[in-house]
Amino acid sequence: MPRIEESALPGVGVRYEFNTDDGRRIGVVHHRTGRRELFVCEPDDTDAAVVNMSLSDEESHALSEALGGSTVVANLANLQQQVEGLAIDWLSIAPESPYAGKTIADARIRTRSGVSVVAVLRSGETFPSPDPSFAIEPGDTLVVVGTPNGIQQTQEILRTG
Repeated sequence: MPRIEESALPGVGVRYEFNTDDGRRIGVVHHRTGRRELFVCEPDDTDAAVVNMSLSDEESHALSEALGGSTVVANLANLQQQVEGLAIDWLSIAPESPYAGKTIADARIRTRSGVSVVAVLRSGETFPSPDPSFAIEPGDTLVVVGTPNGIQQTQEILRTG
């Protein structure tokens, strides 16, 4: 089975790709917005896509099902059981957030919700493992890990204080 390579695209999403037996490169970019782009590259130039198309959610699901997606769903269910209760999300900081211009420590996110800020995305730059003194700016995206309920609490904290 081909090895799928995963590459983080800071501020954009994640790119998944693999090589076929005939040397083509096939991949999908999962944007944070939910949009997906499918691309195929020829063997002689794996950097230039000969096919590049955006897929809606419905089209992505239809293609996945046509390719045997129910097997993927079963595997995801197994994985979910192994890390039950853990979620990751990307939370944007609005200019009106009471914590825009303040530090992570000021928001007391971990103490109040049990959620950890594992990275901050700012203007295409990633700041991994920010310490509590890291200043949050309007337009930043916080990458957080915790329970789904904790992440909802964090959204509320960032929105209302």
